[in-house]
Amino acid sequence: MLGLLARLFFSSLISLAIHAFLWWRLIRHAHVTTRTRRILTAGLVALFLSIPITTTSRMYAPEIASTAGWVTMPWMAFAGLTLVALLVIDALRLIEWGVRRARRGPQLDLDRRRFLARATGGAAAAVAGVSVTGGILSARGEHDVVDVEVHLAKLPPELDGFTIVQLSDLHVGMTIGREFVERVVARANALKPDLIALTGDLVDGTVPDLRDEVAPLADLRAPHGVFAITGNHEYYSGVEPWLAEITRLGARYLRNERVAITRNGASFDLAGVDDWSAAGYPGHGEDLPAALAGRDPSRALVLLAHQPRQVHAAAFHGVDLQLSGHTHGGQIWPWHYIVRMQQDGMLAGRYQLHATQLYVTRGCGYWGPPVRVLAPLEITRVILRSGVA
Repeated sequence: MLGLLARLFFSSLISLAIHAFLWWRLIRHAHVTTRTRRILTAGLVALFLSIPITTTSRMYAPEIASTAGWVTMPWMAFAGLTLVALLVIDALRLIEWGVRRARRGPQLDLDRRRFLARATGGAAAAVAGVSVTGGILSARGEHDVVDVEVHLAKLPPELDGFTIVQLSDLHVGMTIGREFVERVVARANALKPDLIALTGDLVDGTVPDLRDEVAPLADLRAPHGVFAITGNHEYYSGVEPWLAEITRLGARYLRNERVAITRNGASFDLAGVDDWSAAGYPGHGEDLPAALAGRDPSRALVLLAHQPRQVHAAAFHGVDLQLSGHTHGGQIWPWHYIVRMQQDGMLAGRYQLHATQLYVTRGCGYWGPPVRVLAPLEITRVILRSGVA
């Protein structure tokens, strides 16, 4: 709980700074009438306050959060994108001002400065509005099915073509409900995978609040089973109850453990580890050596690990392939640069670290704003191939 409150406090400080800048740039510098300024200021304050209110209401009134989230969460995206657009515009204006000053050109009069402040503010808001609208359509639209062929030198020929459908970062909660989950399940089953891997961050809320919303996960079908690992959001939402609930729905959690996947008498190893952030929770924490203890190094090994940066340990221990999520492909451009830095440059797609291959899915849901900008929804179908490419 203390960790959740700390994250809420920190995120609220960032939100306050963004809203203060928007007020200063869009309202104060627009030089509107006093009455208009008061109305716009009151609206901006209300929108700022709605974000922590909506976020915290998930814990005591989830039905309110689900409704309010359709207003406050898109507003979060709009505010962030408007900020970026304004920073770019104002940087260009500053360069132009510096050039004019160096050339001793005439300075703009007050009316001209007011016009430019209003025009550029309106342009930034328009760009953000169009981006958010398109982002909502992307986040609530159809999933891209991305086929990823991975060659594993140790994979027996009998397992060539073995398919793993990876579902990650569904984030059932505020604006993602049962109907969305049903669509994901139907799309995954239609691919007729040999195995399904749930690579974390399935939920944002408690089991009592979301039990009916996640129930369609019980309909996932694959002849070699449905396996799951924890993501960081399971720990925010009550990890032990969720482990029990998702297990009840038919998935098997791999918590720092390994299983053999066998077809036609041939096998490869599938391992899973706790999320990178789980060490602060009693009885949890990533322990790859425990998962790999006693393994036969001549067998191909596929590892499920929620965060891409866990690949450093995987490469050290000789993992052949790691499947991860967590990043959402950045979800909202250009904020993906922050996610990329946090994950050591690994945002989405294929990567190679020494002998270990890594695939990072963009995920089949979204977190926070129901908005995806230049990061479409993804259901991943990994096709294992025997031999070297």
